[in-house]
Amino acid sequence: MTEFVSLSVDAGVGTIRIDRPPMNALNRQIQGELLAVSEEAASRADVRAVVVYGGEKTFAAGADVKEMASMSYADMAPVSRKLSAGLGAISTIPKPTVAAVTGYALGGGLEVALGADRRIAGDNAKMGFPEILLGIFPGGGGTQRAARLIGPSRTKDLLYTGRMVTAQEALEIGLVDEVVPADEVHSRSVEYASQFAAGPALALAAAKKAVDNGLDTDLRTGLDIESELFAGVFASEDAKAGMVSFVENGPGKATFTGR
Repeated sequence: MTEFVSLSVDAGVGTIRIDRPPMNALNRQIQGELLAVSEEAASRADVRAVVVYGGEKTFAAGADVKEMASMSYADMAPVSRKLSAGLGAISTIPKPTVAAVTGYALGGGLEVALGADRRIAGDNAKMGFPEILLGIFPGGGGTQRAARLIGPSRTKDLLYTGRMVTAQEALEIGLVDEVVPADEVHSRSVEYASQFAAGPALALAAAKKAVDNGLDTDLRTGLDIESELFAGVFASEDAKAGMVSFVENGPGKATFTGR
C-alpha cells in the first residue's frame, strides 16, 4: 500500500494522484511510491493510458527541501540515482501519459510533469526550476528532459535564473502543450487520454519507444530502432485487425483488443 500516491482506473484511463498536502512536496517516500505506482500502471491490462495529477490547487511544489537540507555529498551520492528514477518514473510507463498541471509545478514537480508525453496546464500554473536559488540544480531529470523538449538555451535560462513561468509563457516556449481553465485540467487530461483507451496498445507502446529511444542516439541508429519496432507490431492481432478493417471498411473503424 502507498500513502501519498495512488492509482485509480476508469474506462481504461488510470489517474496517478499525488496527494501530500499542502504542496505535494516530493520526499523520498513519494519518489518510491511514484516508482511503485508507475510499475503498477505499466503492468495492468485495464490501464491503457495514464494521467498524473496533483489535485485542484497544486501539481507539486518540488522536492522536500527540509529532507535534503542536512544532506552532505556522502549522503546524496548513493541516493541521487534513486531520486532521478522516482521523479522520472512516469516516463517508464509504456502507454500514453498526460501530466495534468494545476498551480505550482516547480523543481521536482516539473521534473515529474516532464516525464509525461503531454502536459496540459491550468491557466493558474506556475512552472520553473528554483533549485539554483538554493545553491543546487535539478537532479531528477530536469536538465535532460527540458533541454530535449525546449532546447538548451531556454532550459539554461530557467536553470540559471530560477524564475517561474506562467502557463501562457510555458505554452509559448513548448514546456506545455495546452492551457485550459484551472478547474478543467483533470477532465481535459482524461478526455485526451481516453482516445487511446480502446487503441492498439502494442503499436502505441512501440511508437513511444521509437521516439524516446531514438532521441537518445544518432539518426541512423534511430531509424534502425524504428524499423525493428515497426516490423514487430506486425506480430500483433491489432495490426491484422486494423489493416483488414481499413481495406474492408475504410479508416477509423477498427476494433482493437490490445493484443
